[in-house]
Amino acid sequence: MSRTSPTRSPRRTSIADLLKSPTADSTVEITGWVRNKRVSKNIAFLEVNDGSRLANLQLVFPAAGPLGTEAAAAVDKGAAIRATGKLVASKGKGQAWEVLAESVKVVGACPDDYPLQTKRHGMEYLRTVAHLRPRTRTFQATFRVRNALAAAIHRFYQDRGFLWVHTPIIAASDAEGGGDLFKVTDLKGQDFFGTPSFLTVSGQLNVEPFASAYTDVYTFGPTFRAENSHTARHAAEFWMIEPEIAFADLEDVMDLAEDFVREITNEVHERCAEDMEFFDKWVEKGVLGRVAETVNKPFARMTYTEAIETLGKSGKSFEHPTSWGDPLQTEHERWLAEEFVKGPVFVTDYPTDQKAFYMRLSDDGRTVAATDLLVPRLGEIIGGSQREERLDVLDKELDRRGMERAPYWWYLELRRFGSTPHGGFGLGFERMLMYLTGVANIRDSIPYPRTPGQAGF
Repeated sequence: MSRTSPTRSPRRTSIADLLKSPTADSTVEITGWVRNKRVSKNIAFLEVNDGSRLANLQLVFPAAGPLGTEAAAAVDKGAAIRATGKLVASKGKGQAWEVLAESVKVVGACPDDYPLQTKRHGMEYLRTVAHLRPRTRTFQATFRVRNALAAAIHRFYQDRGFLWVHTPIIAASDAEGGGDLFKVTDLKGQDFFGTPSFLTVSGQLNVEPFASAYTDVYTFGPTFRAENSHTARHAAEFWMIEPEIAFADLEDVMDLAEDFVREITNEVHERCAEDMEFFDKWVEKGVLGRVAETVNKPFARMTYTEAIETLGKSGKSFEHPTSWGDPLQTEHERWLAEEFVKGPVFVTDYPTDQKAFYMRLSDDGRTVAATDLLVPRLGEIIGGSQREERLDVLDKELDRRGMERAPYWWYLELRRFGSTPHGGFGLGFERMLMYLTGVANIRDSIPYPRTPGQAGF
């Protein structure tokens, strides 16, 4: 027998929705957490935030009345409350609207040892209380932008007819052909799957078969690197967006990447205007304008050989050498993007031994059809290539690198059955978020960072 639910009023109205089309003198009910409390002789203020927007909503009530006495005694910073009152135009500075409170109910009290009682905390300290840091303004803004960025990414590909493929988190082969992997075993240290298995470093190999059936596909999920790196740009667990397109060459890959970065940037700037203004003022001054200016002009393109020559003529004293065959370091990437191009730049045609086994060998036999997208302040945020679609060439490359064929038998077989020129790239999700917001450390761009020596929470 079916059960009919009684008609109920909405569970709540968010502060953001309430202030989109405010009605003066309307009775409202809000829920949220107290960000600040001020009590003077005659009047009391509670600043409340429910996470739906950056700015707080101010509750006002007489300090001397019963409500004021109760709030002053029971409501502290961090407390969860439910309040009702009238929405009125604010007479004070800093907000257009406020609520003349008629009732304030404490849903969850917050004692004096609440770690966020003081006004300012450093980012390193906040990483030690990752369960509480979403309540701070910086992290609320960061994770709202992260949410909007993820939505923009899916919208970009879905609007273009791409298929979203959920690739495995546990893989039996290394997509990079020699990366630092986390091995997966059972509690007895045995290979649970009957063969050595690892947390994936990339969904690319597994998404390629779908490009051979659907033409345009992408994967968006967590990836893992067991790299003992403590830099501000590396984490052991991070998210990657990896589109793969069939009947495509390297130019098609770069065109897609450029459109992608430009469009998701513009959408986030539009959807998160309040948060982006916060980052522009308090986190990285001028980041909003600089990013908008650079992504909305054509991205530069240069070969690795041209990049090496340009670095050699720069007159700069770099810590690392810049001879042909040497990898580009972050200092080189940043100089090219920040000083030479003054905007995003694709570097292409890298030496074969710097890149993965699956990248298409160029006619010169020394380079592959690979590209990295470099941006100011961060360096590389995208790595991509045209894939090697020729079975005989791929066979020789596996031999040259001394790689076993067994884990890649199915990958090789794709080159036998209807192979096409194809390619794709990977965008580091957290690095893109850092680029947009100016957040300087990857640990502060992900809800629960996993880095060497840190897997708490």
